[in-house]
Amino acid sequence: MPALIFDIHWQAIVILLPLAGAIACFLWPQRGVQLGLISALGIVACVAALGWQVLELGAQRYAVGGWGAPLGIDLYADGLSLLMLIVTAVVGLGISVYSSGYFNQDRARHFWPLWMFLWAALNALFLSADIFNLYVSLELMGLAAVALVALTKGADALTGAMRYLLVSLLGSLFFLLGVALLYHSFGSVDIALLAERMEPSPAVWAAMGLMSAGLLLKTALFPLHFWLPPAHASAPAPVSALMSALVVKASFYILLRLWLEIFPLTNAALAQFLGLLGAAAVLWGGLQALRQTRLKLLIAYSTVAQIGYLFLAFPLASIIGWKGALYILLSHAAAKAAMFMAAGNILHFGGHDRIADLDRVVQRLPLSITAFALAGVSIMGLPPSGGFIGKWLLLEAAIRSAQWWWGIILILGGLLSAAWVFKVIGYAFTPAEVPHEARVVPATMEWAALAMALVAILLGLFTSWPLALMDIGLPFAGEGDG
Repeated sequence: MPALIFDIHWQAIVILLPLAGAIACFLWPQRGVQLGLISALGIVACVAALGWQVLELGAQRYAVGGWGAPLGIDLYADGLSLLMLIVTAVVGLGISVYSSGYFNQDRARHFWPLWMFLWAALNALFLSADIFNLYVSLELMGLAAVALVALTKGADALTGAMRYLLVSLLGSLFFLLGVALLYHSFGSVDIALLAERMEPSPAVWAAMGLMSAGLLLKTALFPLHFWLPPAHASAPAPVSALMSALVVKASFYILLRLWLEIFPLTNAALAQFLGLLGAAAVLWGGLQALRQTRLKLLIAYSTVAQIGYLFLAFPLASIIGWKGALYILLSHAAAKAAMFMAAGNILHFGGHDRIADLDRVVQRLPLSITAFALAGVSIMGLPPSGGFIGKWLLLEAAIRSAQWWWGIILILGGLLSAAWVFKVIGYAFTPAEVPHEARVVPATMEWAALAMALVAILLGLFTSWPLALMDIGLPFAGEGDG
């Protein structure tokens, strides 16, 4: 049996399975929930099989149709891409379970095909071994995400979706122009071949600038974050969860690949600049979150802050720093999914998400408020959560590189996070009448939120396997920790 598992090209299957699920949900919308959940479970199983394959055999490259680089399409699975596939599978399963109780029949028939299609695009993005297919996956992901944001059908949702569409298209255009410049200069779009042939030149610098600008826009790094809070706050809760937990992380993943593999010639000044933008995002996002009166908008602004932490690794320029940023990415994905799910439960229960009117939520939605609090532990960076591990690694990298000022940003960001987390919890415990129009929240929605929060905590207790995965294949193979 193990030999059979190792002979299967799981890279292709984890892309084709959600695509097949999307088609099935589209053709039989009345069974969309069942088909979506079956597809989600199948994807998780296939990602687990791919993970076993990578752990046993090392990084895996599969040439689709037998045509390899530079003409064919290669799918490449190493530790970094596998980590992204795993977090997408875990969070995706949680979102699927949550969505089974969230949407009515009319919206469910649109949600499930789009969600499965988005999942296929995410998996394709994480496995793409060339920059053109990264562009294709990025574009497909953006189009599916825009349609999902618009599912609410309100004026705010449509405005947020249109703004996100324009940002997505502009970011993709910048990225595609950079791809064209690199192909013209080196005659290949394969990441490994480009890394071998890369030499400094005006065309390379222009390509790096265009591709980085497009990805920074899609990642919503301050001050390019203007589109994110409206889109995340106005979307349905499961869509907000997948946007914050997965979609914005995908563009950061591409940027990380380019930075470490294709453009290692970047200078320290540019790295410091990205670090400054990250620090500004941490502080600005935290302050804006603290000022919000609506829960989903507060969580959306906190995403802006958490994205900033990822960019603190750039000026640190060490493997410990990169691993710290990736650990924050993993824990934030689970924690933010939990928070948006909990916010969706509160909105479903009371008909609003006004923070000052949470109406004794703790008495009627104990699992939801527990999920929010546990996720807040990780967001604040307190032990024993995954957020603590990520921030600890970043702090260690800052001390080792004698750049202690980034440690101050980590502390201030944690304090701001604590302020808005306790603000929400405080209002949740405020005595008030439970509104008569309150609706029952399905148990699956509450348990899904709690499960995601527990994942964020468990990442702090079981650190060895995520850190070990980062050492399989590029970009961390053979690197030291200094």
